[in-house]
Amino acid sequence: MPLDLQKIFTYPYDNDLLMRKQKSIRRALLAREGTGYMDKRIAVLCGSTTDDIKNVLELFLLEAGIRPQFYQSEYNKYYEDAVFGNSELDEFQPEIIVVFTSVVNILDAPTLGDSNDVVRDKHDAEMKRFTQIWEKLAARYPSAIIIQNNMELSYETGLGNLDTVESYGMTRFIELLNRSFSDYAATHNNFYLHDLHGLAARIGLSKWHDRFQYYAYKFAMSYDVIPDVSLSLAKIIKGILGKNKKCLVLDLDNTLWGGIIGDDGMENIEIGHETPTAEAYTAFQQYVLGLKARGIILAVCSKNEEDVAKTGFDHPDSVLHVDDFVSFRANWEPKNRNIQAIAEEINIGTDSLVFIDDNPAERQIVRDTMPEVTVPEVDPVDVFSYIRAIEGGGYFEPVTISEDDRKRNASYMENKQRRELAGAMESYDDFLKSLQMEAEIAPFRPLYFDRIAQLTNKSNQFNLTTRRYTRADIEQMANEPQYITLYGRLTDKFGDNGLVSVVIGEKIGDEVHIRLWLMSCRVLKRGMEQMMLDALVECAAADGCKELIGYYYKTAKNKMVSDLYATFGFEKITQEGDDTVWKLSLDTYQKQGKFISLTEVSA
Repeated sequence: MPLDLQKIFTYPYDNDLLMRKQKSIRRALLAREGTGYMDKRIAVLCGSTTDDIKNVLELFLLEAGIRPQFYQSEYNKYYEDAVFGNSELDEFQPEIIVVFTSVVNILDAPTLGDSNDVVRDKHDAEMKRFTQIWEKLAARYPSAIIIQNNMELSYETGLGNLDTVESYGMTRFIELLNRSFSDYAATHNNFYLHDLHGLAARIGLSKWHDRFQYYAYKFAMSYDVIPDVSLSLAKIIKGILGKNKKCLVLDLDNTLWGGIIGDDGMENIEIGHETPTAEAYTAFQQYVLGLKARGIILAVCSKNEEDVAKTGFDHPDSVLHVDDFVSFRANWEPKNRNIQAIAEEINIGTDSLVFIDDNPAERQIVRDTMPEVTVPEVDPVDVFSYIRAIEGGGYFEPVTISEDDRKRNASYMENKQRRELAGAMESYDDFLKSLQMEAEIAPFRPLYFDRIAQLTNKSNQFNLTTRRYTRADIEQMANEPQYITLYGRLTDKFGDNGLVSVVIGEKIGDEVHIRLWLMSCRVLKRGMEQMMLDALVECAAADGCKELIGYYYKTAKNKMVSDLYATFGFEKITQEGDDTVWKLSLDTYQKQGKFISLTEVSA
């Protein structure tokens, strides 16, 4: 019987199945047709046995469209590989490095009676050792991303509750060391912490630790929790590579409140603090509002009369309100059709959606008809299962939170106003003029390195080459004279769209080769693409170049820009399959941007 991959990768996951069927699942994932994989070289420098962690990590990454190639250090050789180098690792040239250590790798733990000074010296020695690892790796592989485990607590302490009080207590020592790891992560780019400490706490230390398995097989944690560890690592890697979801689509009745709004009325739905169930729904609404605050788009998909459905948010105890949702679909159409309409209205792919609904039949219909939409299993009897599903699946796990992220919902709301204005205008040109648009276009600068890297990993539709870059890559190209780098910000009378476009050109002789050209779909067809081309031509001409060479590499999502170069006057010079190469002479180029004025770059 063929494996049901959709069921296997629907949260909550069957850990036992993932461990038993690793090879079969891997074969099934790789046999999928039409999957456009992102290839990544990942080095795992291990302080314990990590074979199964690596293998299950591969499954979660493959399911997300990331095809990893692994280097794995010999057992407990993480320090030697990092500090002294390894020719095999050098040849591998990792793009992501996971330093997989845990509490068993602390070399000199405090002992009973150690003074504060002795404990501090032991902490400093551990930090010096790990800092040496991180700095050596960063120096040898400057473009690589480093992911470091922090330390989980030991199950046995010997001191009981006193372990958190005395400076020589192991619990207190680990908390101090973890705080230092966090401080390092907060001040260093391309460095991420994998929160082994928090994961072990959520699972439970008695389930996490199995000392026999450590002594027999050198497993730093129980065999049973290995898929949880692999999933947790996959969440970080997916976040770094822009594979996380963008929009949470929510049912209403018995999902955001208890009861049926059409039958019970606003006064009788369960929300607020009067009953345990009402408090649970209030907690879920608070959680959803927190997602919105950091940039997750919210939408409603409910079988209801729209005017009736909206009254639920008039309840005095409702945390959420109608204007928190970018799209609101309440009608009697099938939910899969409404979800498609939501994606089209917001202008994002349906694979960017997560759907939460208390009704198992509705969940299954969406799974069957829209397998690209993420639909976790939830238990309507246990409202907190909605939060567990979103958290456990890690669909929206951030690796950074930018100002643009926090403004995202406002930006989509402003787009609604723009669409309404466009409908009222006699011509599209009149609409563009009325927006009073201003653009800031300039070379990359440190303030925007993170946002630029984020865009390169998230933008798929208006993206001509779909090259993915890390922050280190962006910083390197910004500082190398052979590259022309440009970012574009766009504002109008409705608000600030933020940083929405990126161009990278490489100067080779008297040509500039366009290595990357992307733009957020939020600002399509407003003239920003013409403004970016004008700026690139101006920079290229100023550097004595005579031609632009543009590349289009077809993906499953970027068909919309397949003819972009032709519309801008480029000449097609080669074609291989659907991939094309184009040329533009700068001698006769006429500026194409209009309706947008350029502003001075702010300090």
